[in-house]
Amino acid sequence: MGDRPLATGAAGLAQWRALFPILAQPVNGRPLAYLDNAATTQVPLPVQDALRRFEQHDRANIHRGVHTLSQRATDAFERARGELERFVGAGAAHELVFTSGTTDALNLVAHGLSTAGISPATIRAGDEIVVSGLEHHANLVPWQQAARRAGAVLRILLPDEQGQLHADDLARLLTPRTRVFALTACANATGERPPFEALLAQAAAAGALTVLDAAQAVGHGTLDVSALACDFLAFSGHKMYGPMGTGALVGRRDALERLEPLRYGGDMVVWVTQEQASFAELPARLEGGTPNVAGAVGMAAAAAFIEQVGRQAIDEHVAALRAHAVAGLAALPGVTVLSADGGPSAIVSFVAEGVHPHDIGTLLDEQGIAVRTGHHCAQPLIEHLGLGPTTRASFALYNTHDEVERLLAGVAHALEVLR
Repeated sequence: MGDRPLATGAAGLAQWRALFPILAQPVNGRPLAYLDNAATTQVPLPVQDALRRFEQHDRANIHRGVHTLSQRATDAFERARGELERFVGAGAAHELVFTSGTTDALNLVAHGLSTAGISPATIRAGDEIVVSGLEHHANLVPWQQAARRAGAVLRILLPDEQGQLHADDLARLLTPRTRVFALTACANATGERPPFEALLAQAAAAGALTVLDAAQAVGHGTLDVSALACDFLAFSGHKMYGPMGTGALVGRRDALERLEPLRYGGDMVVWVTQEQASFAELPARLEGGTPNVAGAVGMAAAAAFIEQVGRQAIDEHVAALRAHAVAGLAALPGVTVLSADGGPSAIVSFVAEGVHPHDIGTLLDEQGIAVRTGHHCAQPLIEHLGLGPTTRASFALYNTHDEVERLLAGVAHALEVLR
């Protein structure tokens, strides 16, 4: 464990890249430059091996069986929970609930706080919910529905023209009726890294429950939920070199206790009669049904892999790649980079005057360069900035400065062709 010199040697980087066989395959006859990591990272061999070992040796349903395989699977599942709790700095006051991803986790919180059931709903008529204007739809639409369901008011903390959030603007929105403040740790559409630590503390001091979407930070940033004024933290496995369809909600136990379950059924009950049921304690109460046990094992293996490479090393490496890309793209004629000064992140998003991003993305793909184009599930933010859909490149530990140069040359070629 501990930091390795990822960003300071081609040999070391090549060693890590070799653990991702998919990167060695050509695309459209060209070497693959996979720059779509904000959507999904690739999975290294150690994580694939952990998934395979579970499926070949320990696969069984958990918690309900007395036979050996069930007990081994249960041990693997709960061990993964503990390893992921340590990975994000959860303490004795926290619980980790497995979900299918960040979207599922955020829906669980928004639904659970605005629906009466086990306890009265936390969000009620006349209450207020504040959501940042940087959010992915997954941290906006559930709050729209929660406000509608409860008769609450949804308020948006809008960014400035540079896409940045400010404490003074948040102060004007917070009132004694503010029940929830929801924020991203990094805007997936722009790469903006807001001062989430200070903003969460500000909202918590005003009496609001705080929700952090950490999907774009978990793969490289060091998250310590115990040091944050954060009641709920959500993240996904497939953005941290783990399997798709996996994720987690880490919350303070007293905050999680407020949530009405999103799924009812097996393993989240203590007893059931024809007329009523008694629900299990946390975290089982929020994990109804058979979970993705192999996925939990894979997420834990991905966390171990990140720690082996070193989170600081990864963070410095992807930030350097972004800085390289920002400088190169900004030098191209008619190109505007969003949140160029948005702080260290792994994402760079840009628009080119007179050229549609889908056309840029298609021409880049012909050269084996994978990027993402469009609104990036953040349409209100893109429209607020007034720049239209964008082309987005996003970096991971296995990307190189040579790939950034290929991106810059590819964009320059696309602009020449399309203009």
